[in-house]
Amino acid sequence: MLLVTAYWRTNLTMRQLAPLFGVSKSAADRVIDDLGPKLALQPRRRFATDTVLIVDGTLVPTRDHEVAEQSKNYRYSTNHQVVIDADSRLVVAVGRPLPGNRNDCRAWAESGAKAAVGNATTIADGGYPGTGLVMPHRRRRGEELPAWKQTHNKSHKQVRARVEHCFARMKTYKILRDCRLRGDGVHHAMLGIARLHNLTIAG
Repeated sequence: MLLVTAYWRTNLTMRQLAPLFGVSKSAADRVIDDLGPKLALQPRRRFATDTVLIVDGTLVPTRDHEVAEQSKNYRYSTNHQVVIDADSRLVVAVGRPLPGNRNDCRAWAESGAKAAVGNATTIADGGYPGTGLVMPHRRRRGEELPAWKQTHNKSHKQVRARVEHCFARMKTYKILRDCRLRGDGVHHAMLGIARLHNLTIAG
């Protein structure tokens, strides 16, 4: 487990990582392939009626071009939909990675994140129109928002910032800045790091 978490944290190559644990490159690779999926976060199955969730997408630069696509921020990346509990700030679900050129509105449903949260109240930024999520009020051209809507948007933004803080903590694991894993590797890494994030938050 230490080898896997060290790999996620440092993003060292197998040639660099293996000597630190006294194993061969192939052995280190097998350990990561075997234990990585076992450390994955299990999505929460039930939510209390008053639970409020927050969803947002984050891009992970990914070298496997079979699962990644060019995006606005990176040459090739994957889009990950991450859902957190607004109160506890724990990650409750992570959707399957989609190509980085997929917008959040579409990725919300296609990644499985929508199905994972069911009917729980979920807030999001303005990039999720038509999804039924709680989004900030939009100002129409030539009009000003009334004061109560401006106040609501300010509160909405402050709460929604919690998912950005979650991304900042998760991306201290350098593998989420340049993932060399292939196939489901980036998904397993994201799920495992989400679980480690929860363990850190929960103490």
